[in-house]
Amino acid sequence: MKHSFYIALFTSVCLLGCTTFFPAFAATEPSTHEQHQSSYYCPMHPEVTSHEPGSCPKCGMFLIAKETDATTSHTDEATQNHEQHQHNYYCPMHPEVTSHEPGSCPKCGMFLIAKETDATTSHTDEATQNHEQHQHNYYCPMHPEVTSHEPGSCPKCGMFLIEKDTDAEPAMDHKHMTPAAKKVFEQPISSLKPTKKALSTAKSSRSDKSKYICPMHPHVVSDTPGSCPICGMNLEKVTVADTAQEVVVGVSGGMQQALGMRSHVVTKGSLSRQVNTIGTVQYNENTIGHVHTRATGWIETLMVHNVGQQVKKGQLLYELYSPELVNAQDDYSQALDYLQQDKNRGSILLSKARKRLELLGVDDTVIKRLETTGETVFRVPFYAPQSGFISELTIRHGMYIQPGDTLFEIVNLDSVWVIADVFENEQSWLSLGHKVSVSAAAQGLFDIESSIDYIYPELDTVTRAMRVRVQLNNVQERLRPGSLVDVTLYGQAKDNVLTVPTEALILTGRENRVVVQRDDTRFASVPVKIGMMAQGKAEVLQGLNEHDKVVVSGQFLLDSEASIQGSLQRLSSAAVQPSAAVHQH
Repeated sequence: MKHSFYIALFTSVCLLGCTTFFPAFAATEPSTHEQHQSSYYCPMHPEVTSHEPGSCPKCGMFLIAKETDATTSHTDEATQNHEQHQHNYYCPMHPEVTSHEPGSCPKCGMFLIAKETDATTSHTDEATQNHEQHQHNYYCPMHPEVTSHEPGSCPKCGMFLIEKDTDAEPAMDHKHMTPAAKKVFEQPISSLKPTKKALSTAKSSRSDKSKYICPMHPHVVSDTPGSCPICGMNLEKVTVADTAQEVVVGVSGGMQQALGMRSHVVTKGSLSRQVNTIGTVQYNENTIGHVHTRATGWIETLMVHNVGQQVKKGQLLYELYSPELVNAQDDYSQALDYLQQDKNRGSILLSKARKRLELLGVDDTVIKRLETTGETVFRVPFYAPQSGFISELTIRHGMYIQPGDTLFEIVNLDSVWVIADVFENEQSWLSLGHKVSVSAAAQGLFDIESSIDYIYPELDTVTRAMRVRVQLNNVQERLRPGSLVDVTLYGQAKDNVLTVPTEALILTGRENRVVVQRDDTRFASVPVKIGMMAQGKAEVLQGLNEHDKVVVSGQFLLDSEASIQGSLQRLSSAAVQPSAAVHQH
């Protein structure tokens, strides 16, 4: 009985323990199942998990198993190390492009390079900097992008590579000077002088067709290929000709038409100096007349009322009452009466009385009237001595006048003067009687022929110009005093001289040149000496012959081409001069 009780108690305890244990086991079993159900994940996409091995649907990488809680820290460390090793390759041009394995950049195609570890980063950077400093401590002064770790020559231009200056700042006058320039300028001048052998070689080879010249130092000329002793650049080959040889430029017929080239034949002819200037029309002072009175009196009648009024010769101007004229008429009448009594003495008195009236300005018609009628004329008329217009009027009706007063000034415009200014250096070839041509476009008058009438002896103190007077006929009175006209003065003509059109000349300031056509397609630029220039032509004193053909249109392009080719000749000839061979700084 007692044993039955213990057996029942043991059974109850066992049942209670199973009841207690299995609920706990049932509660923990789902979590354990969940762990095993999601025990695989993608290392590139951690949010992608799975309960069984497989591949990531995004990147295709194998899913890896998750570690237990005991190994969580180890798993995290391994994941970090895996990430470090996974992205240990990058593109040097595009750092954002990384990879876990070697390959090429998808953007630029460059090989991916491996990253260094953190432990050696500082050491690597320092080593890289030192390596770059030592690796690229030589560069080309003409092409700074060309660097090298050792001395040598630039592969582009052939210049010597120079060492980078590590000093803080150059001193003295070389503060703003590049290292390349500093190296060149620090060379002694004696090293730049050509040797006697080089000079003799250059002299003996002046007729060669090819030379080698340094592009940086044109005075360095050689007959053979080589390098410049100053900068190390390769000497460039140029083709030159003899300095005494004429430079000829070839131009095809089609190109001549495209350039619009025209030529002119050099001929002999007559050429006279001429100067074009401006002249001013003035009154002919020989045709200016003044009206004065020779007796005191009063103006009784005035027939001229304003300035500019036209008058004719013999036209009544005014009537004058003068007691002096009345007495002179009475004396003349008495002489007439006395002539009847004593012809000898009467004729003498009559002649004196008549002469007195004439000297007082009494007109012959008044004297004849007095002889005929014997009546005294109290208002003595006075008439115009010449035709013209009134340029000055000083009296009015009723005025008292006396000898010395200018009553009228009458100007005749049938003839006028033109006063032209000529520069001082042109007066030597002008003389009286030389031909003159005058044009007045405003009045419609052109090429009025005349001659130099007078050359004034003095120069204008302000303009330093010489005045020349020309007399012109102005019957129609179309030339008005004060107007400007164009004057062309011609000097002494020269006969049998070579002439070319002035448009064919190329005036450079130092010399005059023309382009001569040697044949249909060959042209040469020739220096000429020019003499007198007039009438669109120039006298040729030296450089051309008769019947030569000179280019008068399009010659500037040909002269430029000839100058470029000729500069090589001058360069070659200058190389043999010791003074030119020394490069002075």
